[in-house]
Amino acid sequence: MMQTRTQEYAQKIYQQVMMIPDTARTKYGAMAHKLPVLIRTAGLAQALAFVDSRGTDEQKLLLDHLADVLNLEDRSALLTQSRIAELPEYMQLTRQVQAALVWCKRFAQSVLGIEAGDDPDGGA
Repeated sequence: MMQTRTQEYAQKIYQQVMMIPDTARTKYGAMAHKLPVLIRTAGLAQALAFVDSRGTDEQKLLLDHLADVLNLEDRSALLTQSRIAELPEYMQLTRQVQAALVWCKRFAQSVLGIEAGDDPDGGA
């Protein structure tokens, strides 16, 4: 059966979100809400590097999930790709990450019950 990219993202991300431990849900969900805005304001490479350097393990899990959804080896590969990609590939990667994050946010709300602003620590 042929699925659209959006359907593939939704299916993979739903499975990932269902596996998140209860203790990680709030920070993961809060970052799922914040990262799209951070990408739009700072750019993909800067936003991913920020989460990787300053984020908690729960927030970095979101980067691991994004790498998996985009069929990259791991978080490090996602970060590297965002730094070295030529402009057309960088723009495509940004669109793909943002499309995946739409599902991360939706499932953070519907599955995890996390709304924007629910992180008691204020995020990364």
